[in-house]
Amino acid sequence: MLKDFSTQLHTEFKGYNTKRLGKDILAGITVAAVALPLALAFGVSSGADAAAGLITAIFAGLLIGGLSGGSYQISGPTGAMTAILVSLVARFGLQGVFIACFLSGILLLIAGVLKLGGLVSFIPLPVITGFTSGIAIIIVLGQINNLTGFTSFGLTTLSKISSYFTTPQNLDITSFLIGLSVIIFMFMYPKKLNQFCPSSLMAIILATLANAIFKFPVAIVGEIPRTVFLENRLDLSSINFDTISIFLVPAISIAALGLIESLLCGASAGRMKNEKLNSDQELVAQGIGNMIIPFFGGVPATAAIARTSVAIKSGGQTRLTSIFHAIVLLLSMFLLGPIMSIIPLASLAGVLIVTAWRMNEWHVIKDIFSKKIKTAIFQFIITMLATVVFDLTIAILIGVLFSIVMFVVKVSNMQICVRNIEKDKLDDRITYIDKFEKTAVIYVTGPLYFGTAKSLEEKLPSKTSKSILIFSMRGVTMADISGVQALSEMCEKLGKDDTEILFTCVQPEVKKMFERCGMKEKTGENSFFFSTNLALEYLSKENC
Repeated sequence: MLKDFSTQLHTEFKGYNTKRLGKDILAGITVAAVALPLALAFGVSSGADAAAGLITAIFAGLLIGGLSGGSYQISGPTGAMTAILVSLVARFGLQGVFIACFLSGILLLIAGVLKLGGLVSFIPLPVITGFTSGIAIIIVLGQINNLTGFTSFGLTTLSKISSYFTTPQNLDITSFLIGLSVIIFMFMYPKKLNQFCPSSLMAIILATLANAIFKFPVAIVGEIPRTVFLENRLDLSSINFDTISIFLVPAISIAALGLIESLLCGASAGRMKNEKLNSDQELVAQGIGNMIIPFFGGVPATAAIARTSVAIKSGGQTRLTSIFHAIVLLLSMFLLGPIMSIIPLASLAGVLIVTAWRMNEWHVIKDIFSKKIKTAIFQFIITMLATVVFDLTIAILIGVLFSIVMFVVKVSNMQICVRNIEKDKLDDRITYIDKFEKTAVIYVTGPLYFGTAKSLEEKLPSKTSKSILIFSMRGVTMADISGVQALSEMCEKLGKDDTEILFTCVQPEVKKMFERCGMKEKTGENSFFFSTNLALEYLSKENC
C-alpha cells in the first residue's frame, strides 16, 4: 500500500512547476470560500459549535487531503455526518462524539488495510439516492429550531417532531426573516457570480453585516477561539474503557457513512477529472484523519462532493489544493474570529436548508419515478424513510436487504420450454431416426439455485411419454447444491421409468458444480455434450 501511494505521489507531482502551484493556490482559496460557511454551519448543526466545524475542516484538509487516494478529494464536516452527531451529542455529550469519532477512524483504517474499498459498489443506486434524500430531510428538520426559535426535545427525529406539538412554542420572527432571506438570496443568486464568491459566503457576509449594524436580538455563533486546541476535545483520561462498547454502534454508523460518502465522492469526482480513486488508500486517509481530529476538538469528517467539485472546476492540480484550503481556513480562524462570532445562527440555518435541498440528486430521482420501475421506487422510498426514522446504518442495511430480496424474487423466475425434434430443422449431418419421435429437448433458462429448486420441481414432469430427454442448459449461468440436488432427484425418478437423460450446452461453472454433486455418476459419463446437435448426432450413430 505504501509503495502504491508513493507511486501515486510520483505520478501526481511529475513535472510540477510554479504554474501548477499557482493553480493549486487559487483553487485552494476558492474552495476555502465555499468551505468556510459550511464548516461553521455543520459545526453548529452537529451539536458542537462553529469552532469545532472549522477545526474539522482544517485538519481534514491537511491530514485526509494530504494522504488521500486521489489528487482532488476535499474532506471536512458534512451535512450527512451531522445527522448522526446530533443524536450522539444528546445521548453522550461531546466526549461521546470524540470517542465515537476516534473508534470510527480505527474501523476505517482497518477497512482500508483489508482492502474493503470495493464494498460501496454493491449498494444499488436507488438505495444511495434514498439515503441522501433522507439525510437532507434530517438536516432540514434539525434547523427548524435555529430558523424559528422553536425548541424541541428527544433523541430521535420523530420524538423531536412530536415535541413541537406537545410543548408551547414561540416564533422568533427576526430569526425567521433572516433565515428566509438567506434562503431566497441563495436561490436567486446569479450562477455567474458563484465563481467569484459562493452564494453561501455572500449570504453569510450580508447577514453578519446587517447584524453588526442593527444588533438583532437573535442567537449568534459566539466566540471563535484563536487556537487549534479547543477547550472541548478528546481526553483519553476521561474514557471509561469498561463502558467503551456503548460507542461501538455509533462508531460503526460514522465509519459506514464515512466509507460510503468518501468513496461515492471519489468515484463521481474521479470521472470529472478522469482520474481513478485509490479507494483503499482513501479509507486509510479517512481513518487516520478521524483518529487525530478529535484530539483537537473536531467532529468526524468525510469527503465532500460539493467542495471537491469546486476544487476540480477551479483548476486544482494536486492534493496541495486541499492543504492550501486548510491554511486559508486556519488564517480565517485567527484573523476573522471576532467577525465570525456575530454571525446569526438563523443565517447558517438558511445555508444548511439550501444545501440540503441541493444535495438531493434530483436528476436521479426524476429518472427513478419517470421510468416507473417499481423495485427502484420502493428501494428509494424505503431507504429514505428508514434514514429519517432509524439509525443511518440500519437504513442502508434495510435498503440493501430489500434490494437483495427483490433480486432473489426476480431471478427466481425459471423458464422451462419443452420442444419435440422436428425433422425439417435437423442439421444435415444428423440422420433422422424413429427414436427421435420419443425424444424431447428441454430448454432451461435461469439460475439453478435454492430459490428456483421448487420452481424446477413444479415445472419439470415427474413422468413422461418420452424415452429420451435432452436438457439444454445454455441459459443456466449459475448453480448451487440445492438446485443441482433438485435436478438430480428429478433425473433419478425419470431414470426409474427407463428415460435416458442427456445434458447439452452446460456452462463451465455449472458443469463444475454438477461434477462436485455427482451428476455424472448418476446420468453416465456419455451424458454431457457441447451442443444439442452433437447429442442428436450421437443418438443417431448409436442407433446405427
